Amino acid sequence: MQHLSRFAAELLKSLGNLVPIVAVVVIFQVFVFRAVPDNPLALLGGLAIVAVGIALFLHGLDLSIFPVGKNLANQFVRRGSLGLLLPFGFAIGFAASIAEPAVIAVAEQAQLVSAGRINAVVLRFVIAVSVGLVLVVGVLRVLRGWAIHKLLIAGYAAALGLTFIAPPEIVGLAYDSGGVTTNIVSVPLIAAIGLGLANSLRGRSVLTDGLGLVALCVMVPTIGVQLYGIWVYTFGAAGAAPPPESGEDPGAWVANMIFGLAGIFRDVLPIVAVVLFFQFVALRRRLVHPLRVVVGFFMVLLGLYAFVGGLKLGLFPLGTLMAQQLIEQGTPALILLFAVLIGFAVTMAEPALLAIGEQAEEAAPGRINAFAVRMIVAFGVALGIGFGTYRILVGGPFHYFIMAAYAVALLLVFLAPKYVIPLAFDLGGVTTSEVTVPLVTALGIGLATAVEGRNELIDGFGLIAYASIFPVIAVMVYAMVMEQFPRLRKEKP
Repeated sequence: MQHLSRFAAELLKSLGNLVPIVAVVVIFQVFVFRAVPDNPLALLGGLAIVAVGIALFLHGLDLSIFPVGKNLANQFVRRGSLGLLLPFGFAIGFAASIAEPAVIAVAEQAQLVSAGRINAVVLRFVIAVSVGLVLVVGVLRVLRGWAIHKLLIAGYAAALGLTFIAPPEIVGLAYDSGGVTTNIVSVPLIAAIGLGLANSLRGRSVLTDGLGLVALCVMVPTIGVQLYGIWVYTFGAAGAAPPPESGEDPGAWVANMIFGLAGIFRDVLPIVAVVLFFQFVALRRRLVHPLRVVVGFFMVLLGLYAFVGGLKLGLFPLGTLMAQQLIEQGTPALILLFAVLIGFAVTMAEPALLAIGEQAEEAAPGRINAFAVRMIVAFGVALGIGFGTYRILVGGPFHYFIMAAYAVALLLVFLAPKYVIPLAFDLGGVTTSEVTVPLVTALGIGLATAVEGRNELIDGFGLIAYASIFPVIAVMVYAMVMEQFPRLRKEKP
């Protein structure tokens, strides 16, 4: 009964995360379009399946992978075993990213839109290797006390430099890939490693040293995917796009379900293998609750399968439909208003944002207010998605727009208080949730398809990148204002 009540709580939370999106969509359908979408029950059913999938997935993680993974991180930190901690960091980063639902969704969309030239599996592998490598660097940063702003400046300088020579078809996707790596699976495990190290080492601060791993995991995949794109568009050839799915034949439906579950099992297997290997081989310890771990693993499989299926039924068609309706209205102001409202509403419901904001307030009482940070980040996401939507409407090279945004962020790194820099970049990484990513991706591709003269691959991707960098700018500006006007904050002894 306890597990059932916890699952019900997760399901209610997942449904609650969808409420702001549904509210915005209903307002536009009733008061702006004055129309009912075709197959509204299918759209609502898809959204409900997404919520059930997220609840199953999260509850399964809580039963199986998270407790074992966090315990491993704590054990390595206590033992001070660098030879085990670094391989564990790489393996966890790789395995968590390869099983990340948002990465799977964006990779499949990229393969579909590029007519198979971008391979979804290879793209996920590139992102996962990038996250694994940067986690090794992040662990060393905490151990050695390296300043996070120096790593961020060097990394984004490399990313922006590659933007000049990377094919335009890959640039938007590369920056989006950085935004989707830190999500449902990866953030808790990555945060556990960083905060565990900072708490265990003398002279380290939770705020300046414990935070920042998420920021690095957003940055490096951008570099990796651009390098992959240079190789693909120089030496590669067009591949096979995923075949359209048909649900009319019952036999084909059953076969698709079996193959889909097998594919999900293949995706989740790496993270399970990593956790069990380090548990039994490295630490030579048995699992405390093996039956619970097995049940949780199967819940993860079913949750991921439901999540991906719900996206295809609900969120992706919904984003495409809203984009088409907005274009038919012919009013750019309505399109921008919808983009801004969706960005703000979804971010305010993001649980990871709330958690990190509260941790930051505890670490810096009087200097950081959790609710204020949440509002500032939501405003930044809304502004970023609005800015990206404006670029799709008016045209113009993506890399000029994104480089301008990152240039502002890097300039603020020199001006903002040093304590807020890891927090700001971490917050930029957690704003793109499992619900935001599919809807925003579908909106961008839908707009690029509907607006004359736009390319789905070049212009359709990139909204997630703006939703990641604008909150970083907003948080650093907020901290600068608080430092200049201390009366605006409540000082605590």
